[in-house]
Amino acid sequence: MKRVIAVLMVLATFGMVFAQQGTSLTDPDPTIIGADSAKQALREVSVDLFEREGSWNARISSDNGVISSRLFDGSPASKEPMAENEGVTDERVLGVKVEFFRRGINSFYVTAARPIPIEGITKTVSVWVTGRNQGHNLYLLVQDYFGNNFEIYMGSLAFSGWKKMTAAVPPSPDGERGIVQQSAYYGERPGLRIIGFRIDCDPLLARGSYYLYFDDLRAVTDLYDMENRNEDDMIDNW
Repeated sequence: MKRVIAVLMVLATFGMVFAQQGTSLTDPDPTIIGADSAKQALREVSVDLFEREGSWNARISSDNGVISSRLFDGSPASKEPMAENEGVTDERVLGVKVEFFRRGINSFYVTAARPIPIEGITKTVSVWVTGRNQGHNLYLLVQDYFGNNFEIYMGSLAFSGWKKMTAAVPPSPDGERGIVQQSAYYGERPGLRIIGFRIDCDPLLARGSYYLYFDDLRAVTDLYDMENRNEDDMIDNW
């Protein structure tokens, strides 16, 4: 009987954990990420639509292969448009082609021409991707408030067709370690910068040609401090 009670308690505990984190591990709940106060103003913002030539670059070590990138007409059919993008051209996607020289431990990068800033405290970052059902792994590359670089695992590309991939930005435990997005000791505006993506290839699958497409990079960010700042308040940037 004691063993049965212990098992039930463990199952109840796991149930509470999953209830707190949402119904899907691939869709983190931005309302509970780093929520140390009920005062939040979460907004979904558009980071980039992959519509401008030359705004993204692709690179790979010259020892591992050849890479190229360009824009294509198209868009995920199941993507829901944002109200703020009404009237904005959203008809193209970014395509990346890698031609591997040989199998091996390879990585390639898709980076913005310049870091893309996101105002507020970023909770999650999402992007639509086609994985071509290859077991490569996608990482989000970011730069925090102090200019430190970090990588966040977004998931495996072992799926077919378009998929919205979402990653949670882990909060700093003390404002000094980890990904720091704001500091009470400096007067600049809080925020995170998107550097781009890194794709770590499965050594057994890194051969021949591989195609990858990106569209609609978004973020859910907390703009509470910015939206509730009084108009007559001073800006601490002097």
